[in-house]
Amino acid sequence: MSKKDNIFGIYPVLEAIKSDTEIDKVYIQKDSDNDKLATIISELENKQVTINHVPVEKLNRLTNGNHQGVVAITSPISFVSLEEIVEKSLSSKKTPLFLVLDQISDVRNFGAIIRTAECTGVDAIIIQKKGGAPVSGDAVKTSAGAIFNMPICKVDHIKDAIYYLQGSGIKTIAATEKAEKDIYNTSFNKPLALIMGSEGKGVSTSVLKIVDEQAALPLLGEINSLNVSVACGAFLYEVVRQRAN
Repeated sequence: MSKKDNIFGIYPVLEAIKSDTEIDKVYIQKDSDNDKLATIISELENKQVTINHVPVEKLNRLTNGNHQGVVAITSPISFVSLEEIVEKSLSSKKTPLFLVLDQISDVRNFGAIIRTAECTGVDAIIIQKKGGAPVSGDAVKTSAGAIFNMPICKVDHIKDAIYYLQGSGIKTIAATEKAEKDIYNTSFNKPLALIMGSEGKGVSTSVLKIVDEQAALPLLGEINSLNVSVACGAFLYEVVRQRAN
């Protein structure tokens, strides 16, 4: 995360919140006795901005300045609503394609996924407000600017987003090495949302229980998993291949 994406200090952060500055998330010092931080928390809750309570060491890593217990990460893009992009995609395309990222935390993986998604015709990427990689200048860089062409939706809970997609007639498929079927025996020719999991844990168990299908990549070596951005690319290009036939 680049320090130039940060706004720090109580009054600068308050001004940013009250202005039209697009804020991705805010880190607030855990167990701080600064009463003014409560004002910031109240403002953030009103604007539904993600709050992360972290140790002071985390804030010290984010900035070299006097952060006063708060650092805000600005976003280079504006986010779109899930309902709006789903309705738009379903009305304009026969087989829309959505990508749901379940707690992917590495900004380089996030940026690489955005780049591949843009190249493979993904209609929107859906991320959770808390726990994922920041939508920052580093994401812009690793996406090679593709982030500016890719609608991104932030939702409170991934499971609720999946239920909404299913209710809209969109098939949900989770990428997981636990699946019995591989991607070459899975159909991607219907309106689809592909769910990719975090670097360490993969797609969460609670999400795996509610998706329509699961699919795996064949792994022929000794290592039992791929980097998530590589795996995502393989899945997306199989979607492209099937839909081209």
